[in-house]
This record gives sequence, structure tokens and C-alpha cells, in this order.
Amino acid sequence: MEADIGAQALISILSHIVFIAVTWWALQSVQYEKWMKPNKVLQIRLLLILVTIAIGSTVSNFFLDYLFLSQRIHFLF
Repeated sequence: MEADIGAQALISILSHIVFIAVTWWALQSVQYEKWMKPNKVLQIRLLLILVTIAIGSTVSNFFLDYLFLSQRIHFLF
């Protein structure tokens, strides 16, 4: 029982890290400099980090929900 909880925690942490990294990589292709005010580098970087975390964790939560629910679907039958 405790091993299952530990395994789920490890999978969740790794999933969040992977999806945040993938989101960061994907957002690097966006030319966000055109949308921002000049000389606001710190604010742009902070916004990019926060958007990356928000998108990455949302996608990770969707993936984890799908994974864990698909493991429990056999209880239906």
C-alpha cells in the first residue's frame, strides 16, 4: 500500500518535470518579444516561467488523471 503511494508520488513528480520542460521547449519558438514592452526583460522572463508552469502542470495533471483512471477501469467489469 505504501509502496503504491510512493510510486504514484514519484510518477507525478517526474510527469510534472517532464511536461514543464516540454512546455518550456515549445514556448521557446514563440516570439513573445513583439508582444511585450521594451526594457521589461525581467517581467517577460517571469511571465514566461509562470505560463510554462501553468501549462505544463495542467497537461501533466490531465496525463496523470488519464493514467490513474485507466488503471482503475477494470473495476467496472
